[in-house]
Amino acid sequence: MLRSLYSGISGLRAHQTMLDVTGNNIANVNTTAFKASATQFQDTLSQMTQGAGGPQAGAGGTNPAQVGLGVQVAGITTNFAQGSAQSTGRSRDMMISGDGYFVTQQAGETLYTRAGAFDFDAQGRLVSPDGAFVQGWSAVNGVINTGGATGNISLPLAAISPAKATTTATVGGNLPSDAAAGTVLVRDVNVYDASGKTSTISLTLTRTAAAGEWTVSGDNGATTTGTNLTFDAAGALTGGGAQTVNGVAFDLSGVSGFAVLNTVSVTSQNGTDAGTLKSYTLGKDGTLVGLFSNGDQVAIGRIALATFVNPGGLEKAGGSSYRGTVNSGAAEVGEAGTGSLGALSSGQLEMSNVDLSQEFTNLIVAQRGFQANARIITTSDEVLQELTNLKR
Repeated sequence: MLRSLYSGISGLRAHQTMLDVTGNNIANVNTTAFKASATQFQDTLSQMTQGAGGPQAGAGGTNPAQVGLGVQVAGITTNFAQGSAQSTGRSRDMMISGDGYFVTQQAGETLYTRAGAFDFDAQGRLVSPDGAFVQGWSAVNGVINTGGATGNISLPLAAISPAKATTTATVGGNLPSDAAAGTVLVRDVNVYDASGKTSTISLTLTRTAAAGEWTVSGDNGATTTGTNLTFDAAGALTGGGAQTVNGVAFDLSGVSGFAVLNTVSVTSQNGTDAGTLKSYTLGKDGTLVGLFSNGDQVAIGRIALATFVNPGGLEKAGGSSYRGTVNSGAAEVGEAGTGSLGALSSGQLEMSNVDLSQEFTNLIVAQRGFQANARIITTSDEVLQELTNLKR
């Protein structure tokens, strides 16, 4: 009878733990990237009342007789299944599609999380809602070395994209093959020197008397020697195609020579003035790309992800974060989209993977289990009361 009392008590404790775990799951149904837990039960040691007997010549063997001593919690496992995507529209919100964890640093401790609701602090550092620094690799002159040590990801708000001198330019479009001899077309293009100062180069295209031929010359204050563009009867370029003016190489290989159309123009040049950081984008590999006022797109940094041999061995550290343990294995840090690491999506957050229908079912199971074990205690008490009433 005393054994049944203690078995009932162990059942109450175990089912109370199940209620606690289930209640925590339901409480976090809307917590970003929360992973639901489940309670696993196992029986405790059993008391041997009769040992097993081996078969003899004159009698068969007998099985052992044991009385169980109750139940205990074997473990609380975490379900790391992917949660649904929730679109937020915020570029700083990030979701991992697949395996992996963001790496954060707080008070000198390295933590791991799948909750990607990040923001930038006053110093331009990428941080989690509780102020932990998001880890990754910072770019040096637009180059990211993912083989180096990770550090804080910062958005250089005062960053300047340096000016680039114009070295090449492209001319496209059509020169009318039926233009009268002596027709002159002038096309201006703004170019930059190494300091970002602009100047204008004028390309002069003159129709010669020869069939299908134009002379191209440049003027940047002093007229340069011209080159001849020649076209065949089908309008295809057959000669010329290059002109250098003031150190800028003009590529005219894309110019055609059909009749009537006069669309020739300078389509591009590779110089820029200095620019300031205006915005940024996030790639699927976690690369932050800064967009500058001069049109440059320069890599700023790349967010690091970590994976573990045994994610179930991670310890919950609060704040939707985990810390590594001796049974999780060491963190393997890498780039998103490589190996077993998932890709990143900007403007989305991972929702909780709590299944409310399953959790409410677990509540009923835990409640009935608790009631049944309480009945064991009351029944054992009634039997003890009958026993004590034997002496009147």
